[in-house]
Amino acid sequence: MSNLKEINFDGIIGPSHNYAGLSLGNIASASHRGETSYPREAALQGLAKMRGNMARGLAQGFLLPLPRPNPALAQALALDGTENPALRAAPWSASSMWTANAATVSPAPDTQDGRCHLTPANLVTMVHRAQEWQDTKAQLDIAFGDAQHFAVHDAVPPTFGDEGAANHMRLCEAHGEPGVEVFVYGRPGGKFPARQHEQASRAVARKHGLDPARTLFIEQNPEAIEAGAFHNDVVAVANERVLFTHARAFADPAGAYAAMREVFPALELVEVPEEAVSLEEAIRTYLFNAQLVTLPDSTMALIVPSECRDSESVWNFCEKMMAGNGPIRQVLPVDVRQSMANGGGPACLRLRVVADPATIDPRFLLDEAKADRIEAVIARHWPESITPDQLGTDALADQVRAARAALLDTLEIDGV
Repeated sequence: MSNLKEINFDGIIGPSHNYAGLSLGNIASASHRGETSYPREAALQGLAKMRGNMARGLAQGFLLPLPRPNPALAQALALDGTENPALRAAPWSASSMWTANAATVSPAPDTQDGRCHLTPANLVTMVHRAQEWQDTKAQLDIAFGDAQHFAVHDAVPPTFGDEGAANHMRLCEAHGEPGVEVFVYGRPGGKFPARQHEQASRAVARKHGLDPARTLFIEQNPEAIEAGAFHNDVVAVANERVLFTHARAFADPAGAYAAMREVFPALELVEVPEEAVSLEEAIRTYLFNAQLVTLPDSTMALIVPSECRDSESVWNFCEKMMAGNGPIRQVLPVDVRQSMANGGGPACLRLRVVADPATIDPRFLLDEAKADRIEAVIARHWPESITPDQLGTDALADQVRAARAALLDTLEIDGV
């Protein structure tokens, strides 16, 4: 296990990135519905975040945009121009950019057979996302095709909703050592759907061969879901020993912390109280939808959206945290405003995989030369802007398909 390291696989933001406001319960997405989007700027912002992480000494991979518009979904919905505009927009969705929802990942040290297991999320709660998992699995099958080291499963069947790593955390002494896996689920019945079902989480844990004694299932606070925390990673994030969480993230915070400490006594809890940062402000700024990472010098940094720096209460808390003696020593704002306007921060844009990089298809691993090639394709082929009335037009469809084809050609990847 000595060669295992955490690799963040970011989604390259696709050329059909638009603001159709398809995600019920995602306040940012709904509030920007109908606005003009800027796919080229969005993709370049995401790539800049990846470059920044590489500059910090972190391993970086990527996943590709899925084929859009999706003719199979358009046909299944019998689109003829009389439908609700939201349905018309669904086949164009670029939501696969948020690879935290691509899959749940259990590293080899945690699993019964000593392989890294990945289960694509079925995303059945939202029609624009439910179309993703088969195409996502096709990429995972290639990137993690070494059957000696990886097992890629089919998604959990409906009706159990599974939203992937956005509702999954892992506590460990170090990434390459055995960990405790924490699955966070919601209960139905609120004004917004609880997207992660408990039985989906339990099915994934069984698929992955996890030790029940080192696997926890914890309920998300329904108040957080109703406030717009449609995924747990909007209100909590973990890395190695550290859990960084809002005080109102879990239905029973004291019980959740006690359960974690019982199986992982080394837990370092960094809890943000309501009086320091309100739940609503935490969700608006995506303070917790951040990348909590271990740097090469073994210190931890929190990579947050630049909206956090613009919030007085959030940035005051961050400055006090950095001035203290806690485990998070740096807070690093990044500009992902195009993604944020659609409801996805730095954590949404990445899937964490603990693996030996030598066992992964190198075409999905990023270096500066490859980043240069990707940037050139984006600058040349991605639409500069998309307005709502362009969705469904042949001209935009041709441009979006050509842009993705140019990216695949540049990276010499097919079969996806």
